[in-house]
Amino acid sequence: MTKEAMQEQSAAAPAVYAAINAVTGRLAKVGIAKDRKNESQGYSFRGIDDVYNALSSLLSEEGLCILPKVISREVTERQTRSGSSLFYVCVNVEFTFVASKDGSIHVVTMPGEAMDSGDKATNKAISAAYKYCCLTTFCIPTQGDNDADATTHDIVADDKTAAVVVAVETSAKSKTKGKTVTQVEVEAITALCHSTGVTLDQICLKHAIPFIEMLPLSKTAEVISRLQHYQ
Repeated sequence: MTKEAMQEQSAAAPAVYAAINAVTGRLAKVGIAKDRKNESQGYSFRGIDDVYNALSSLLSEEGLCILPKVISREVTERQTRSGSSLFYVCVNVEFTFVASKDGSIHVVTMPGEAMDSGDKATNKAISAAYKYCCLTTFCIPTQGDNDADATTHDIVADDKTAAVVVAVETSAKSKTKGKTVTQVEVEAITALCHSTGVTLDQICLKHAIPFIEMLPLSKTAEVISRLQHYQ
């Protein structure tokens, strides 16, 4: 490709990607500190306000807008051990990144989950989706980050969760060493995560695996025991 052709291609490139790259580069230099702490589980995290504060001026200066649109929402009412209601909300949010320079766009879809005993669960879930959309899009490093919103809820496990746990324990005894978890174990761990507030990302980080399906089968009982401890 000639120099002139490369220049023409560069000139025609959507400005939205240059803006995203610029914000990523600036965040790589200043970062976003983890100044908050989850008192229940003892890990540090950056809250949604920290992300807003760090990004607002950068987005403005680089001419980048982020426009959210909730495309789905599910609500499940759960019960805490104290008997009060807790609302568990899952949302899928579509974030449109728009470059003010030429109107070019790029769409990122991100799920968000949160629990609340009042009317804030949806707000928290949308904020969680926004935060992780920005963390992944702008390559902001994380470690044990579980916001939404730095609280751990004490929830009674339902019958389905208990049944899956029994199935996992039975299944684990029949497997050999060196294998990874099957779908049965994954479903059990996921169900326990939903009832405790612990995330799959935290488990993956602790065991140095990229995703939960890579968890060694020999670690399944340990993970389930720890999750049950938080119930």
